[in-house]
Amino acid sequence: MASMAALGAFRSPATSSSNASFVSRSRLSTAPRTLSFSASSLSGDHVVSRTTTGSRQKERTPLIVSPKAVSDSKNSQTCLEPDVSRVEQGLYPLTKKRAKPAVPLGGNYRLIDIPVSNCLNSNVSKIYVLTQFNSASLNRHISRAYASNMGGYKNEGFVEVLAAQQSPENPNWFQGTADAVRQYLWLFEEHNVLEFLVLAGDHLYRMNYESFIQAHRETAADITVAALPMDEKRAASFGLMKIDDEGRIIEFAEKPKGEQLKALQVDTTILGLDDERAKEMPYIASMGIYVVSKKAMLDLLSKKFPGANDFGSEVIPGATSIGMRVQAYLYDGYWEDIGTIEAFYNANLGITKKPVPDFSFYDRSSPIYTQPRYLPPSKMLNADVTDSVVGEGCVIKNCRIHHSVVGLRSCISEGAIIEDTLLMGADYYETEADRKFLAAKGSVPIGIGKNSHIKRAIIDKNARIGDDVKIINNDNVQEAAKETDGYFIKSGIVTIVKDALIPSGTVI
Repeated sequence: MASMAALGAFRSPATSSSNASFVSRSRLSTAPRTLSFSASSLSGDHVVSRTTTGSRQKERTPLIVSPKAVSDSKNSQTCLEPDVSRVEQGLYPLTKKRAKPAVPLGGNYRLIDIPVSNCLNSNVSKIYVLTQFNSASLNRHISRAYASNMGGYKNEGFVEVLAAQQSPENPNWFQGTADAVRQYLWLFEEHNVLEFLVLAGDHLYRMNYESFIQAHRETAADITVAALPMDEKRAASFGLMKIDDEGRIIEFAEKPKGEQLKALQVDTTILGLDDERAKEMPYIASMGIYVVSKKAMLDLLSKKFPGANDFGSEVIPGATSIGMRVQAYLYDGYWEDIGTIEAFYNANLGITKKPVPDFSFYDRSSPIYTQPRYLPPSKMLNADVTDSVVGEGCVIKNCRIHHSVVGLRSCISEGAIIEDTLLMGADYYETEADRKFLAAKGSVPIGIGKNSHIKRAIIDKNARIGDDVKIINNDNVQEAAKETDGYFIKSGIVTIVKDALIPSGTVI
């Protein structure tokens, strides 16, 4: 079962000059004058905030923004869903031996690299990751990727794993996203911060959290929810929100249908969409990403809703019902909740899209960081590779690869055909001696064997695919669980389990 990742950060938005005021997105200029606006300026290591309401001003104590985050995905297997009977939903079998945020992504990365990189690119440098089940590979990746390279943040930055634990006061494991944060409130409340930023460890998107936090301050909100504009076709699959003319959330509904769906249409120009796009996207869905003021967080989790386990379905709607100011913040960009095998497959192959990929790892102004592995360049010998992405350290011999993502250390033998496929690669290289030893025993080395044909599949790490194997799902099977044979089929996509051995001549 996959575990949940939670991120916490402590840093105020930075500016390019020491005395510059922060400027929010233009759509926030429509906010009523009665709202409280704050402007922050950076001076040395301290940030001074001036809050203005009407004609009154007062000095605030130095600001340190403090987020932490948890996966709030409702349709995924996380550590927050401890029901073992549901283990084969979501990203299983990719989460059989790892936490969901540790699942490889885009050839070189892991899912957790996305929110951590967004934090670092937004000057959020103190990050907690809350995790529960199958967390060994996630812990290892975080320690190798971020433990030694945070010194650029005045030696204050860290990415720290907080595991679920039992205590005399609470003998239970994490029961949900809110419960995970509640169990560590004793640690979080020690920090001199104004806000907590709650993020998911399993979403694919690029976002500037500085603007998000600033919008939260300018509207004097207790909670600000990141919202994604939706058309009617997609809206019924999400938790939707209704807002008033100030962008304040007044109603929630989970996957509404029919008249209930129609009733949740909103004027998205309030949040910044132009008139034409607002007509196309008349709904807003929660992204499961929140800024929560410190006082509100402590009050909600400790006093108002001490038994609530989930932010999205319990704490946030509850805060609205008791009159707290819960604001929507529009994010109008690419975002994918990677909660199913099909969504994960499409998100990965989306990076091969021409001329512009769905999500780009090539943005120099907002890079995605990961573990430095010091692998050699990939080697291609008489290979025909088109519309594909190839990771580091691969050896590709006289084969054909089209519209695929090839993960690091992948070894693909002569005559192989790879189409519309995600290869995750391998955790290590086998030596020539290892390969000879395996051949002598009649076994199969890691990688793709000679003359094998793979189409519309996901091959997990360290898989051993023999010679003349066909993984093409000719019968168009949509769902199948063949774990003892080393594979599953979900939504017509064949997934080969990590460390699986597929003997030569096998047809799937």
